Amino acid sequence: MTSINEQPIPAARPVIGEDEIEAAVRVLRSGRVVQGPEVAAFEEGFSRLVDDRHCVAVNSGTSALHLLLLALGIGPGDEVIVPSFSFAASANAVRLVGADVVFADIEPDSFGLDPAAVEAAITPRTAAIMPVHLYGHPAAMDKLMPIADKHRLAVVEDACQAHAAALNGTPVGAFGAGGTFSFYPTKNMHSLEGGMVTTADAELARTLRLLRNQGMEQRYANEIVGANMRMTDVSAAVGRVQLGKVEAWTEQRRANAAYLDAHITAPAVTTPSVAEGARHVYHQYTVRISGDRDAAMAKLTEAGIGNAVYYPTPIHRLKPYWEPDQKAGRTWDLPETERAAAEVVSLPVHPSLTEGDLERIVAAVNSLGGNL
Repeated sequence: MTSINEQPIPAARPVIGEDEIEAAVRVLRSGRVVQGPEVAAFEEGFSRLVDDRHCVAVNSGTSALHLLLLALGIGPGDEVIVPSFSFAASANAVRLVGADVVFADIEPDSFGLDPAAVEAAITPRTAAIMPVHLYGHPAAMDKLMPIADKHRLAVVEDACQAHAAALNGTPVGAFGAGGTFSFYPTKNMHSLEGGMVTTADAELARTLRLLRNQGMEQRYANEIVGANMRMTDVSAAVGRVQLGKVEAWTEQRRANAAYLDAHITAPAVTTPSVAEGARHVYHQYTVRISGDRDAAMAKLTEAGIGNAVYYPTPIHRLKPYWEPDQKAGRTWDLPETERAAAEVVSLPVHPSLTEGDLERIVAAVNSLGGNL
C-alpha cells in the first residue's frame, strides 16, 4: 500500500517545461502560427534523426500514416500487411484510404511483425507492409526489407513510438518508402500534438506537402485533391525544444530500463528482450506476467506504481474489424498476438523517474513473487 508520504508514480509523464512554454509564447507573439518558419526548422532538425531524409510535418501520427499511404497511391483493391498487436491507428490508416487490412502475427520477443508470417500473408493484391516499432523496439527490418524487395512491396514504417530507435546503426524511419512518427504528449518527445513523415524520395515528399495543404504549393493553385493536416508553428516550436532534449531523455530511459532489468527478479515477471543490433528507446517498459495479470496490476496500483496494458484487445478483435470479418467468414490465426495481449503490462520508465522511484517500482514488482 502507498505510504501517506509517497505519491503514486505515473506510468507516463509528459514534459512541458519553461523552455517549451517560452517557445510557444514566442510564436504566438510573432503572429506566424501555421505552416511557417518554425515548421520548416522542425522538419530540418528532425531530418538528422532519420539519416537526413526529407521530413514533412503534419498534425498527428495518424495523419502521417494516412497521408503516406495516399501519397504511395495505395487504395481500394490493395492489401496492406499490419500487426494486430498495435494501436488501432495502424490499421485505421489503411482502412481510411480504402485498402484492406491483412493481419500477420508478431515475434514474441520484439512484439514486431514476424517476417515468416508476413511472407505467408502476401497475395497478388499485397501493396505494402507496415512494420510497427512497438514500445520503442525496432521491428525486424533486416528480414522484412528483403521480403519487401523480393515481392516489390512498399514498406510503411509506423515509428510513432520509436523516436531515435535503430537497428544495426540505421534509424527507424529510414528503412522503407516512408516512416511516420507521432508527437503526442506521452511520446518520447512531443509537440503538444503532431506527426512527421520521413522519406528519401523528393517527389514523394512534395506529394505529401501537397496533400497536407489542400493540394497546394502556391496559394489557390491547387494541383491535387488534398486536406488540411498542417502542423501549427506553436506545435513545431515546442517540438524543436523537445528535439534538443530527446537524446538525453532517451539515454535516461535506457538507463532506467537497465536498472529494472537488473533488479526485477519476480518469477512471475519476464522483462523485455532486446534483439541483437537493436537500439531500444523504451517508449514503454513492457513485461509479461504469468498467472493472474489483473491481480498483479491491482497490487502494483495499490503500491502506487502506475501500470497499463498496451494493448488489451488486438485490432482484429475490435468491432470495426471483427464484425466485417465475421460476416465474411474470415478468421485470423495469431497465437503470439493473443498471448501478448493476455500477458503484457507496461511499467514506468520515463526520464522523470528518480532513483527512489526505481527502487519502489522494483520492490513492488518483486513482491508479486511467482504465484499469482
